[in-house]
Amino acid sequence: MTAPAFPRSPRRWLALAALTLSVLIVGLDGTVISVALPTLAARLPADSAQLQWIGGGYLLALSIAMLPFGLLGDRFGHKRLLLGGMALFGLASLGGAAAGSAAGVIAARTVLGLGAAAIMPLSMAILPRVFDKDELPRAIGVWTAATALGLPVGPLVGGWLLQHFWWGSVFLFNVPVVALAFAAAAWLLPSDAGHERRPGVDGPFDATGTVLSALGITALVYGTILIPEQGWSAPQVLVSLPLGLALLAAFLWHERRHPRPLVDLRLLADPGFRWGALLAVFVNFAVMGVLFVLPQYLSGVLGADALGTGLRMLPLIGGLMAAAAAGEPVVARLGARTVIALGLTLLAGGALLGATTGPADGYGFAALWLVLTGLGFGLAVVPATSLAIGTLPADRAGAGTSLLETVQQVGGVLGVAALGSLLGFGYLRRLVTDRLPADAAAAARGSVSGADAVAQQLHDAALAASAHAAFVHGMDLVLVVCGVLSLAAAVLAVVVLPARTTASREVAGAVPERAESPA
Repeated sequence: MTAPAFPRSPRRWLALAALTLSVLIVGLDGTVISVALPTLAARLPADSAQLQWIGGGYLLALSIAMLPFGLLGDRFGHKRLLLGGMALFGLASLGGAAAGSAAGVIAARTVLGLGAAAIMPLSMAILPRVFDKDELPRAIGVWTAATALGLPVGPLVGGWLLQHFWWGSVFLFNVPVVALAFAAAAWLLPSDAGHERRPGVDGPFDATGTVLSALGITALVYGTILIPEQGWSAPQVLVSLPLGLALLAAFLWHERRHPRPLVDLRLLADPGFRWGALLAVFVNFAVMGVLFVLPQYLSGVLGADALGTGLRMLPLIGGLMAAAAAGEPVVARLGARTVIALGLTLLAGGALLGATTGPADGYGFAALWLVLTGLGFGLAVVPATSLAIGTLPADRAGAGTSLLETVQQVGGVLGVAALGSLLGFGYLRRLVTDRLPADAAAAARGSVSGADAVAQQLHDAALAASAHAAFVHGMDLVLVVCGVLSLAAAVLAVVVLPARTTASREVAGAVPERAESPA
């Protein structure tokens, strides 16, 4: 069922600004904590397991809660639930700043993940209500750029805050930004009037599906979080991963039989949603791989601090923003299939060029392949996402976007674990520690930064050179995998997508018109 059409409001771009501000702060919070972990370890104090769960609790809550939040948004109103998620995010940020123990910070980060789980899919679900089918790709491009911008800017902001203020400032920073986004969203976004009258929003809530999905994703993500520390053969990993897959298989079996399922599998029957979502997952996997190795390379090999690392990642975002700005007319001229395939090819080219990096190469070479990667990311992800969300009916927009975001989130977590193992394999294969005492060798094998610390302590330039060369070798292996998968996705796009239709035409008639002016 589509909502009644209405003229374009000049304030729709301000409404988009409110949505992008909310997802920007989520992206910032996802990475800003990474630079604060050493400080938290010293000031709280926190051991290594607690530090791991400061990040892991957030990932678990985010991954688990997106599916039910999407369905609840369809039932009770996207705007209402989005504002609730923003309020929860702000309150959790205050709690994190006031926490006096590692357990308090873990609890705050977990609640932050719940708030983010509402913000991410519901802000995307609102886009088709604010923009018509012609402007939707441009709005998605801006929204996507905001989510990506938070990744490199997070360490930059965190590094600056920690240099000038106490550790709680990395949480307190969220509060005024969330307050501004909340006020703007409450004023500018279309209301939820009519949600309760839409066909299909009533019926029993899928409590069993919610429990099965939560347990399955928890087991899968929990086992994945343990892989970097304990390895693929650890007993907890060997139990958690198969258990998670079995629970998710039971979840899918249940969803096929529920009258109002948490995940409507009929969405996958639509080619636009199915292939758009799958291609977006491919793009996200490759970019997450790049973003996983890049900060470590910039800091561990090139010697940049947290602030410098964030600044040096900006060419990736510059390429993304340029592609997002130019993508809409290019799609209109060449068609979504051509642009998605071109973007994936550029993404592959950037990753494979980065895979030729040598230990002696400087930042200039990295900036070159980062620009290519960002251009490819922007050209591919915007039309692919437009295909997916543009096919969603009005009464299932929240469930559809939450499914898209959940698949990408869980796929990103699993991908980073697999690529992290590959990075570790390449690093350990080339690292030379035969001459070192056992304790020093163990520290050097733990990470390139650990090897640098040992090398400085022992005045061993050869160890530092070996560690840098070994890390670059492992990074190159990761980038080869990202590049090859991107090329495979480019071929898939050519095979499965229609030949000469634009993203907007492919979803014509399926994009729900806006329910009312945000003015």
